[in-house]
Amino acid sequence: MSRDHLPNDSSLPNVTHVPASDSRRSRFADRDAVTAEERSRPPVDDAALLSLEQDAAREAVNRKPGQLALDLQTDVKGEFSAEITGLVPLDAGSSLDLARTWFRRELELARRPRNTIDSYSYDLMVLEDLIGSKPINKIDRQDIARYLGEAHSKTTRKRRLTSLRQFFVYLIKTMRVLKFDPTEGYYPHPIQLRSPMPLFADEQEALLAAAGQDEPWSAPAIWFMMRLGLTRSEILSLRRDYVDRTSEFTPIVFVHYDDPAKHVKERRLATDTEFATIYDRYIDERAPVDLLFPFGPPAINGMVERVRRAAGIAKDVTPQTLRHTFAVEQARDGADSTRLLKLLGLADDARNRASVERYIKISEPPLITSVAGRDDSTIE
Repeated sequence: MSRDHLPNDSSLPNVTHVPASDSRRSRFADRDAVTAEERSRPPVDDAALLSLEQDAAREAVNRKPGQLALDLQTDVKGEFSAEITGLVPLDAGSSLDLARTWFRRELELARRPRNTIDSYSYDLMVLEDLIGSKPINKIDRQDIARYLGEAHSKTTRKRRLTSLRQFFVYLIKTMRVLKFDPTEGYYPHPIQLRSPMPLFADEQEALLAAAGQDEPWSAPAIWFMMRLGLTRSEILSLRRDYVDRTSEFTPIVFVHYDDPAKHVKERRLATDTEFATIYDRYIDERAPVDLLFPFGPPAINGMVERVRRAAGIAKDVTPQTLRHTFAVEQARDGADSTRLLKLLGLADDARNRASVERYIKISEPPLITSVAGRDDSTIE
């Protein structure tokens, strides 16, 4: 469906336009007051697209679509190899089913994370279940509106839109079988970042002490996350030759990515004598040949939870909590937003800037209240 054939509903009140060139600017920057209905309205730059999506949302309320079986998201098992045969060549008239199979092959050859591949594949199967197995060049904006309109939350809508955009970018730029992107003009709801809850100084020390009494790999893994800010996936990708032991007292850790698209996340991080002791003890006990921690994500999660309980910490502690703790401590030591982005391996964009600003705010000195500064003898 071309833009000229979209319904022209000029009667829609207070339609908020979000030009693609100004997506960082608030939709309501020029408004003095905004209603709850307006704030929840999908951010699109065309009144007709908004009308389509709202119609689809109203239809979804009256109809409960069946949920796809969970095993549908992994209909293509295992990883494709470069020598794969049996796939029909892709063209503009190919079915959505064939196109998403080619897309999954591309993601697997690029070694994208398994959960990302499964998420994209599942979202595309939901689309096919909704609109039928139509040719990819027949998928129009009305199909996209229906697909987004039936999302039950802002988060689901955002994830679906992300999946579709990556899919059509692949079809247009990589495979060059399409020229029109039906997702153009749709924008995700901004999802507010939650305030992180870092560990206090005494909790950090208790966690490190408990990790030292746990399995041999627990202490270095906790140190990597809480003292260097590494993510869980970065922990699991660390190889022995990524740790430079040239200096006896300050080993250097190199966070490396094989994917060229992620080279912006690479960084070299200095450690200290505490880490040198913990790391050398682990190497002596386990002597890993390549990967430092040859485990899976559940092992990291389970270890952190086990150490949390042993440390007597009541609050929730996850690998992300440890990364938050690192970032707040760095901000407390004077790191500004630019330095935090580098330390955490984050791209310099609006959302990541907002993310690291949270750490700076939390690291600020506590406000002095009148009660805190009052002599106890004056309090009745």
